[in-house]
Amino acid sequence: MPTEWKLFADLAERAGDKHVTVDAEAGDTVGDAFEELLEEAPALEGRVLEDGELRSQINVLRNGTNVLVEEEGLATVLEAGDELALFPPVSGG
Repeated sequence: MPTEWKLFADLAERAGDKHVTVDAEAGDTVGDAFEELLEEAPALEGRVLEDGELRSQINVLRNGTNVLVEEEGLATVLEAGDELALFPPVSGG
């Protein structure tokens, strides 16, 4: 069962779509799904990676929870039906 990433702001613009489906399923990790995302939308790489690592200001969510803060980071294991999202830094006022 494929997994869908939701992309926001300039990340969606770079990928060419707000939704990107990748070949990741239950038992894979968020990191596996992230690697698949970069293969499907290589224009994202320069925006989300720095020296091969995820930029600190990029937020990765699984079912609305930031996996980098509240779960096991990119090692978080996917479950069936998970929704993944990638957010750039948010500012406003």
